[in-house]
Amino acid sequence: MDAHEVLAALHPVVWSDTQELQCGQAGHPRGHVCLTVSDGTGPSALREELSGWYGEPRTLVTGGRVDPAASERTGLPLLAPFGDDVIEMCAWAVGGRWAGCGTARTGDGVRPVVVIAERAVPSAAGLPEDASWVDRVVAVTGWVADGPHAVDWAAAEARLGTALPGDYKRLVELFGRGAFDGWLQLRLPGDPHADLVEHSEWLARWAEVHGNRLWEPHRPYPAPGGLLKWADSEQADSFYWLTEGPDPDAWPVLAYEDDGTAYRFDGSTGEYVHRLLTDPQQPFSTARHFRAHWFQRY
Repeated sequence: MDAHEVLAALHPVVWSDTQELQCGQAGHPRGHVCLTVSDGTGPSALREELSGWYGEPRTLVTGGRVDPAASERTGLPLLAPFGDDVIEMCAWAVGGRWAGCGTARTGDGVRPVVVIAERAVPSAAGLPEDASWVDRVVAVTGWVADGPHAVDWAAAEARLGTALPGDYKRLVELFGRGAFDGWLQLRLPGDPHADLVEHSEWLARWAEVHGNRLWEPHRPYPAPGGLLKWADSEQADSFYWLTEGPDPDAWPVLAYEDDGTAYRFDGSTGEYVHRLLTDPQQPFSTARHFRAHWFQRY
C-alpha cells in the first residue's frame, strides 16, 4: 500500500476503538495491528499523510534512541511489536488508539512501518478534589505538554480592551493550537488561521454592516455584554463568552449551533471544555462518540 492507501486502511481501525487489535505477523504480541507498506513508500510520505489528518505527532524514537519521556501517555505501546529493532517512530493519539509510523529493522532490512496500538483511556481519577478544571482537562485527554505555548497576553488584552479568562489562557499555554477530540478548536491570539483578536474585530465590523440577526438579542464584542468567540467546531458551531461584568473569570459561555440555536453554560471555560468531553448530557458533548479523549495539535 502507498501512503494514501495506508491512511484509508488505518482510518477504520483507528476509529473503531472498541475492536480488539490482533496482529497477523508471527511473533507479534496482542494489542496492535501492523499495516503493510509498499516498497518505495518512504516514512516521510507516511508521516505527511497521517499529519494531514491527525495533526502534529509526538516523536518517540529518533535514530534508535527512545525519548526518555516515552510512556503509555505518549505512545509507548507502538514500540512493543519491534523492541530494539525500531529506528524511528512518530505517534498520534486518536480516541482509544495510538497510530504510529516510522522505520524498523526486519528480516528484509530497514523498512517503513505503520502500526495501530491500543491506548489506555485517560482519566482524572486520582486527582485531588480541589484540582482545577484545566488540570482535569489535561488528565482526561492524557495530554503531555512539551513546553508552554507563548502568547503575548498583554498585547492581546490591550488590543481587545479587556482581560481574558484565566483558565482559557492556561488552556492555550498548555495545549497550543489544535482541537479537543479533533473537534473543538481553540481560537488563539496570534494564530494565523484562527486569531481570537482579529476575528473579534472582524465580527464587530460585520455586525455594523449586516446587523445582529445571527446573535439576537446579543451583539458582538466590544458592545457592552457582547459576544467574544473563543472556539469553533468542525461542524461550524461557535463558542462565545458573554462578556457580562468586569470579571472575565465569571463570564458564561454561549454555544451556538450553525442554525442559531444557543445554549448557555454558567461556568468557567475550563469547566465547559471538561464537561464537553465527559458529560454526554451536555449539548455538543463528544462523550457520546468517544470513550477516550485527546487533543490534536495542529
